[in-house]
Amino acid sequence: MDKNQKIFQAIGIIRGDVFISEESKVFIQIDQNSYLLLFAPRCRKAYQALLLDVKNHSGKDKRLVVYPKFIHFPSRDKQHIVSFQLIGFDNGASPQDSAAMELGDFEFKLSGLWQFIPVCRIPCISVLRNYTEQRSQHLKELEPDKKARFLKASHLPLLWKDSVITPFRFNPKLNKEQLDKPMFVSVKAKFLSHRNVFGFDSLLGTPTPDAPRFLKLRRDKTQENEGKPKPYTPEMSKKEIPKKDTPNNTNHSPIDVKNKQKI
Repeated sequence: MDKNQKIFQAIGIIRGDVFISEESKVFIQIDQNSYLLLFAPRCRKAYQALLLDVKNHSGKDKRLVVYPKFIHFPSRDKQHIVSFQLIGFDNGASPQDSAAMELGDFEFKLSGLWQFIPVCRIPCISVLRNYTEQRSQHLKELEPDKKARFLKASHLPLLWKDSVITPFRFNPKLNKEQLDKPMFVSVKAKFLSHRNVFGFDSLLGTPTPDAPRFLKLRRDKTQENEGKPKPYTPEMSKKEIPKKDTPNNTNHSPIDVKNKQKI
């Protein structure tokens, strides 16, 4: 994919001590917090290389290239859970991903829709699945539950004081035609482990109402959205968010995060 092409993305660098729990789960310690490390099948080699490096040497001060994963809860007062999906790591030789060369420790590139979602008091950058013909064909072969998991958006809380644009907020009193649409933004942000959110650093592009083409889960079936992006609305959340106090993202099991500080 063209480096300068406008796409949805969330990728960055974290640094800390990696350790393996008694349950054989892998965590990274950042300050006083422990975060679960996950991996996708296509990144299995990087994950196995990291485990081997930890076992043969030590897990001290590892620099990892990751995707951020956030689990939000129906209760706005219950803090979300953060984990990271491993993409690669700097083993002291050459970085295994271009992000390792372009970003500093705890810096992330976040590109998505700037908006409030019902389950978070802080506005988020919502990262959706970029459209490709290959993915579109692949979705047609998946069962409905797998389609839902594959197309689940990532909603990343961002502290952006005096933002140049106002985050979109759904207003049920307005007609669809009266609603503005969320702006697509691309920013550099720092992961703030003491609050488990991102903090704005700088703009990487001009905010625009024209989002890249993306895939989206429909009420009745999964299909490509080739027109205007639809915001995350309360109507959508009624179907997607469980009534009980359980995560609204079933991709990953909850983890024990030491930091229980309120936002």
